[in-house]
Amino acid sequence: MTTQIAVNDAYELVHQLRAALAERSVVLPSLGVDAMLPERPLVELGRCNLATARALIEALTVEAR
Repeated sequence: MTTQIAVNDAYELVHQLRAALAERSVVLPSLGVDAMLPERPLVELGRCNLATARALIEALTVEAR
């Protein structure tokens, strides 16, 4: 995978993750891409408040039930 493809893929994954979370009414305000090492970009989940953490837990555990 080329560097540019990896970075583009990371941005696409962030877009998909943001959309999937929004379907569960979860917003991670700091969600983004960390392309400090463009050949190995990271999805930055960031920080969130307690209400968002609870909503994320609920969204993840509802699917597991």
